[in-house]
Formats: sequence, structure tokens, C-alpha cells
Amino acid sequence: MTLSLKNLSRRTLPVLAMVLLLLSSGCAMVKMKQVTTTDHVMLKRGDILNSGKLSALSQESLSVIGLTASACSKDLPACRTTVATVEGLQSEQRLSTLAELWMEEALALTPKAKLGQATELPAPALDAWLETARYSYAYLFFSGRTPAQRALEDRLTQVRDYYNYAAEQTASVVFQRTRALAIEGQDFTRPIQVDRWTISTNFEQLPLASIPQQLVSASSVSFAGLRSSYRRDGFGAELVVVLEKAALTAPLEGAATGTAPELPAFSEMPAINATVLLHFSGDTLEEVLATREIRLESYSPDNTSAVVLRGQEVPLAANFTAAYGVWLAQSGFASESLRTLFGRGEGIREPHIYLMQPYDPNRRIIFMLHGLASSPEAWVNLANEIMGDPEMRKHYQVWSVYYPTNAPIALNRYTVSNAFNSTLKHFDPSGTARATHDMVFIGHSMGGVIARLMLSSSGEVLWDDALTRFKLQGERLKRVETRLGPLLHFTPQPNVERAIFIASPHKGTDAAGNRLGRMIGKLVRLPLTILGKFGDVFLALQNPDEAGDKPKEPRITTSIDNLKASDPFIEKSATLPLAPGLKYHSIIANRKADVPTADSDDGLVPYWSSHLDGALSEKVVISGHSVQETPEAVLEVRRILREDLREVDGVD
Repeated sequence: MTLSLKNLSRRTLPVLAMVLLLLSSGCAMVKMKQVTTTDHVMLKRGDILNSGKLSALSQESLSVIGLTASACSKDLPACRTTVATVEGLQSEQRLSTLAELWMEEALALTPKAKLGQATELPAPALDAWLETARYSYAYLFFSGRTPAQRALEDRLTQVRDYYNYAAEQTASVVFQRTRALAIEGQDFTRPIQVDRWTISTNFEQLPLASIPQQLVSASSVSFAGLRSSYRRDGFGAELVVVLEKAALTAPLEGAATGTAPELPAFSEMPAINATVLLHFSGDTLEEVLATREIRLESYSPDNTSAVVLRGQEVPLAANFTAAYGVWLAQSGFASESLRTLFGRGEGIREPHIYLMQPYDPNRRIIFMLHGLASSPEAWVNLANEIMGDPEMRKHYQVWSVYYPTNAPIALNRYTVSNAFNSTLKHFDPSGTARATHDMVFIGHSMGGVIARLMLSSSGEVLWDDALTRFKLQGERLKRVETRLGPLLHFTPQPNVERAIFIASPHKGTDAAGNRLGRMIGKLVRLPLTILGKFGDVFLALQNPDEAGDKPKEPRITTSIDNLKASDPFIEKSATLPLAPGLKYHSIIANRKADVPTADSDDGLVPYWSSHLDGALSEKVVISGHSVQETPEAVLEVRRILREDLREVDGVD
């Protein structure tokens, strides 16, 4: 039987429609697609703080209650009200999502800050940050599980970051308010009223020697020149409190008048690491979500590694590099040390001891001495590695001297020793602290020469040489004997157990006497302000002009002169014995790998001058003279210090 096309269409179209309907209703709603590793990680860990978009977990929470991220962004207050009140979300979901939604608003209300400039935070922005901190705090400690129970969860890390960042923003406002009170002479510890919030403060654990000048977010800065940045993950905002630095510079030109102000022999580094926590009043979730009272606690992460929050011990966040980096970046050492060397403008007149961390009587001192035309900046990476290593930080504290490198070596040995011992006496007058025993000296270049002299016995060697060389006798001898004696008579610095000499010209260098060295030497000036009370002594050492029996135009010996291999002072001082029992090591630079070690040099100092008989170890590094900056030299110093920890402190 044959059907017409018209009849076929009438009979088959309903059937086809039914088949299509069945197919569509049975079609898979879930489809699979390939996700890259990068997308997978971003999906898990991306959030409003690092990507500008709500995290996948917050979007999931919104989806459960019929909301979307885009809809929420259009009306955040209404969205937060819905999240806070609608049934269907677990406590952890609700609190963490509210924390992120408040952060979205806080970020939108906060003006962009410029490096080094304080930005006034509008009241609505601060309110949003405090709400971010509140809901983060509630999630961390009042949502049913402890932080330890969810330690490996990405969500914990996200919400902890919200809390830390909100604490940082709050600290900037509190800092500005409390600083203003301190400047006005008012009680800066009293609670601060900020809109509807009452914030009490506790700064007792911070070693604040003066009114802070600046608050720097450690998370917002990076440092060119520092190879590593050492941190500890945990709770709290990582900050740097910048204090007023000691005034060390003075005009160098002109004669000493004796009226110059006395400068401090030491100071702690004028920047300290700090970590800030926010505590919300209340013992229940409901009380925490209703309170308007907050306590801001400040800690020194160098001294505190963990804190107890709501009965739970949690690690305290820390940045051990930031304060050091901020200090060096703001120090002006590079130009200042050159002005001092050439005796022009403003420079330093006498040595100054910097404590890289607040003094601790239980941590042994590592004392660092920089070289010619240099400053504490020479130790940037080495000091950072020591302070960043948890085991070394536990047992050592770093001191660094800053001294006028154009002064004669004998004078610098004397004045550096005096500054060092004055600092020791200030912090440990009885001489019984662990800090001042089994100390370690590290010196680079001329700093290594000075360090070796501080650890040597002079006997009569240098004095007898001066008597002969300068023809000191009669009235001339009487004029200089009392004050010249201490420069040329000395005994080893007590309680130093180990020393590391880096690229040090113990026997001088021919580079100081070659054409370039002589040219630089002529540019170096030694104003009498640097010689201080010894100015007339050095002037008296000038020999009379044999031809006319008239005094020559005074040209006082500088450190450049002392570093010549032919200089009588360096020749005699190289023969002085080191303290009995002192353990010492050498790190020597060789600028050309194809040159035998015995014939090598680092561009300034030859191997034969850096080499010391009796050294426990001698490491030769392919490098120029600034070898202390190289990873190889830093690793060698760390190896030696670990060996020292095993031998002295019994640390495995």
C-alpha cells in the first residue's frame, strides 16, 4: 500500500516530535572538559584578594541560596544580609563567605597607597576592614572546628589572609592616631574611638626607643639587592615600625673645635619587625558578631613565635627581612660612606655600633666589620641569611660597626674597640651574659685587618717601630707618648671564640701603591674632625723637612697609606700573634679561575696577603673583591657558624 507524502508527514511529525522530546529530556546535563593545572590551582585558591573575583567556595555558597557573584557585586549590603539570614548554609560556609564579601567592599573603598606615603583610610573603608576581620576571626575560632583541625584546607589559608590583611589596614589607622597623641604628649595607650569602634592597644612587647616615624607593610615592599626574604606563615599583620635614627653625620671640613656634640656609641637598628593581631570581645559567636570593642596587640616576632588565641596556640606570622631591608633602603649609607672617605660634606666622625635586632642576653654576638669605602650595607645578604635562619636566629644576634674608613688603621682599631666595649658594658655591665661570651668576629677587606688587630697582642712591636720611624725622643716624645701609647699597645678582645676573615689584606696590597691607588689616595682627605683628640698627635708625627728644617705641609697618614704592602705599620702588624685558642677561618677571592691559587688575587688583594697560617679552614671563591656578597661565601660562613653551634652550643 502506498502512502502519499502528505499523509506520511501527518503521521510521522508527531512521532518525531515525541522522539526529540524524549531525547532532550534524557540528554546529559553534565559535560566533561579538560582543565589545565594552572586553571585547577587558580580555581581552588583564587579569591577576591589575589584575583579580584570571589573564590570558588564563596560562589558555591551563593549558589546554594540562589545568588550569583555578579548579582552580589551590584548590591553587597543586600547580598550580605541574605547570606547572614537565609537557611541552608553551614556555619563555616556562612562566616567565610561573609568575610570575603566584606573584603570585596573594603577593597573597593580603600584608596591606592603610594610607597612610603601614609594614606588616610576613609571611615567606611575602615569599617569594612574591621568587619572583614570580625567574620574571619569568627570563622577561625567560632565555627565549630579549630584551625589545627583544618590546617591543610585552602579555605583556612584564604580566610587567615583576609584577617591578616584587615589587621594591617587597621594598624595603619591606629598608628596614625596613636602617633599624633604621642607627639602631643598625651597618653597614646588610651583606647581610640573610630566611628562606632573602640580600639584599645598594647605596644608593650615592642622595643620602642622613640616615637615611631613610619609604619610600613612588609607585604607591600620588595628589595632589590636582597637575594632572599625570610618569613614565617601564621596569624597577624607583618609590619615594620620605623623609628628615628641616630644622628651620626657632621660636617667634615675644617679644624676640630672641641665643641662638637657627643655622638652615641651604639643604637639598635632604627626599624623593627612587628606583628599585629586583632582580638574581638566576646566569648560566643553571637557576642563576637555583635561587639564593637577590639584590642590591637603588637608583638616582636623575633621574640615570640606563637600566641594563644581563644585557648588555641597558633603560629605568629613574621617577616625577618623587612625591617633590615627598610633600614638599608633608607640609610643613605652608599653616598655617606664615600663623603666620609673623601672628607667632604657631611660624613661620620667616629665608629658606631648597630644592633641588627633588639639586644638579647641569651644570644651570642656576631660582630661584623666592613671594609674601605663601605658601610654595614656590605653585609646585606650575609646578615640577612643569618637573621633568616631559624636555628642561627635562636642562638646569635648580629652587631655591625660603621666607621670612617679613611682614618689610620691604628686609630680605627682603637676607636672601634672602644665603641664595641662601651656597648658591651651598657648591655652587660657585669660581663656575665651569654651574649658577651664566645663571640664571633667577621671582617671583610680592611675590616678583616681591624678585626685581626682587635684579636691580637701588640707587645712592644708597634711602639718600638714608631719610636724609630718617627724619631720620637725628647720633647717630641713627651708630647705624644700618653695618647699615642693606647693606639699602639693593645691586648686581644676577651671572650671572642671564633673569627672569619674575608678577602682581608693582612700583609697589605700592591694595589694601594700602584698608579690607580696613588690617584685615589690623593683624593682621600682626613679632616681633623675624624682624628678628634688625636689630631695633634698625628700632626706631631710629621717629619721635619731635612733641607730647610721646616715642617712640611701636614699630610696625615690615611688608611690607604696603611694598606700599601710596603707600609711599615702593615708590615709590623702582620707579625702580631692572635689570641691563644682563637679559632679562625679565611675566605679568599680569586678573580681568575685559570690562575693558580698561590699567584691569584681578587683585583685588589693578593692571595699571599689574605692567607693566614693556622686557619682552621680556607675557602677560595672565584670572585672579585666583594666576595662576601656571593652565595658561595655566604654558604661558607653559614657552614662555619653551624660548626660553631655544634661545638659551642651542642646544636645538632
